[in-house]
Amino acid sequence: MQLPKDKTAIVTRHNKVVYDCGDTVAKVFNATKPSSDIVNEALNLTRAEQAGINVPELIEVGKSGNNWAILTKKVEGKTLRQLMSEDPEKVDEYLKQLIELELDVHAHRAPLMNRQKDKYARMIADASDILDEAQRYELLMRLDGMPNHIKLCHGDFVPSNIIIPDEEGAKPVIVDWAHATQGNGGADCAITYLHLMLNGEQDIAERYLHLYCERQGCTVNYVQGWMSIVAGAELARGRVAEHDYLLSMVDVVDYV
Repeated sequence: MQLPKDKTAIVTRHNKVVYDCGDTVAKVFNATKPSSDIVNEALNLTRAEQAGINVPELIEVGKSGNNWAILTKKVEGKTLRQLMSEDPEKVDEYLKQLIELELDVHAHRAPLMNRQKDKYARMIADASDILDEAQRYELLMRLDGMPNHIKLCHGDFVPSNIIIPDEEGAKPVIVDWAHATQGNGGADCAITYLHLMLNGEQDIAERYLHLYCERQGCTVNYVQGWMSIVAGAELARGRVAEHDYLLSMVDVVDYV
């Protein structure tokens, strides 16, 4: 995969850099990211598209130099995160748009996606250097007792992963399908809430949670039942900066 010399880095993470390449966007991973995870992300993208979700067009999966990369067609527009930052008075309006899109994703089915419970069980097991045996057992028991659903779940449904195209009338585009599974929408909501909290957006996280539950017709306690489970799974990602917060969420058993 040959990337242009004038590419511009638009997102930098510990294991990847996302480049604006003009008509395309390249997500270039470093050596810490297993190649199987990268291929699986591309596969998730195509399965979400086949399920009827509006996603970026996949162009290529290959190597840029020594690094694996995923190339997609660029969508001209702004993310919901950008719009919320530019117009804070309309945050609730944008959150409602986020929730409507999330519930629309949950209304779709992708039977070849990995199962959510299987993924969380693996991640909790992988956090053995952080969680002791009793904590892992308790989380796995909670996970096993949660309702089984087969909804398409994005796994990182945050405002920065929703692009509102510049083209008038164009549908929003949902990006970054690395963590997608089929499972329970309540878990997907819990992940969104957790990621907003970790991003320092406590007020927005609380407003999102209550708006989601109101629109979905479920209780806040129902979603909160997933909080300790998804926090335990997130510990497997090596989130050093958020370690203490995630661990505090793991130790919460009941919510008032």
